[in-house]
Amino acid sequence: MAEPDESPTVEDAVARQILGHGELKPILPGPGASDYERYLRTDELLALQKTPGEMVHRDELLFQTVHQTSELWLKLAIFETETAIERIGGDDLAPAIRMLGRANHAVSLTTEALHVLERLSPWDYHEVRRALGHGAGFDSPGWNRLRRTAPVLWEAFSELLVRRSVELTDVYIRAAEHPALYDLAEALIEFDERISIWRSVHVKMVQRVIGGGAIGTQGTPVAVLVGMTTKELFPKLWAVRNRLTEIAGS
Repeated sequence: MAEPDESPTVEDAVARQILGHGELKPILPGPGASDYERYLRTDELLALQKTPGEMVHRDELLFQTVHQTSELWLKLAIFETETAIERIGGDDLAPAIRMLGRANHAVSLTTEALHVLERLSPWDYHEVRRALGHGAGFDSPGWNRLRRTAPVLWEAFSELLVRRSVELTDVYIRAAEHPALYDLAEALIEFDERISIWRSVHVKMVQRVIGGGAIGTQGTPVAVLVGMTTKELFPKLWAVRNRLTEIAGS
């Protein structure tokens, strides 16, 4: 097999030039050859995964990478959602809508990460599984906290409607009169939808890797996960669609 080409690249030359320029040497504290590494704490970040000598199977890196990055995206989603709740309480809707958009996008990225797990061989997963102990997705701090924010988010939205003396149905029928309320309602239902999509993709990934009749690491049947895919966080936002259809006479 040919050895990888280790000849200097243009990027290497630029990096050496930057580091050699006194004014551009690292000024932030901490380990790392550049401020990029120090600011992002890449030494610490990249040391959080098992070393090859610690792995029971090489695909542990794949497994850890997917789950660790998902926890980071969920941390961001929670941060944005909790701040959005505060802004809604203060009737500051424009930034709240923007923050929920970020949160929704972060949840989508966790869904995309699940597709990488589909590249894990079903047989090889059982080797990886030996290293998990009783670890399971039900213990995810990110997902558990994000789910706990949902009723708080809905309460903030409901109280907002009361303060504005607007019914949910009217938010949709008279969207031109209530554009911010409409955009906020749609951000909430997207939040619900993105989480529902994650659940569905997660179930199919689990079925693809360990089978639909299997039992999870904490003794939970995969069938339980299937039942959770129909759960709605904001049922009133889904029900209002039925009401609008009735009013329209369609």
